[in-house]
Amino acid sequence: MVVDAPVDPRGPRFIASATAAVLVVALLTGWWPVLAAQALIFAASGFVSLGLNPWGRLYRLLVAPRLAPTAEREDAAPLRFAQGVGFAFALVGTVGYATGLTAVGVVATSFALVAALLNAAFNFCLGCEMYLLLRRFAPATVRQ
Repeated sequence: MVVDAPVDPRGPRFIASATAAVLVVALLTGWWPVLAAQALIFAASGFVSLGLNPWGRLYRLLVAPRLAPTAEREDAAPLRFAQGVGFAFALVGTVGYATGLTAVGVVATSFALVAALLNAAFNFCLGCEMYLLLRRFAPATVRQ
């Protein structure tokens, strides 16, 4: 597993905005390949490296150079956990849509969309908060 360097905290909000747009398209069209593509993005950034996220790459190449520099950095571990949670919901949604269980697809995709919108609009990363809560209550041997 790759250990990601701390990230510019403005990047995850941009990523969440792009993700929300993809999830809205998936919900409006019900076309499971769109959701499957987002699930692959979640999987790559959650289980391999945040650097594989194309929305993050767009942020680093096109948006960040136009912003004032910041020394503020955020730990990557909660963000990767959040991407993993997004993957779980996107996977369930994809399977739901692909197998004709549209209600399952809609519900799972809607949950992922709510989480993305919370991050994009209010800078509240639900998956990151889950990570921190789980770390807080994990036995000391697990936290190391």
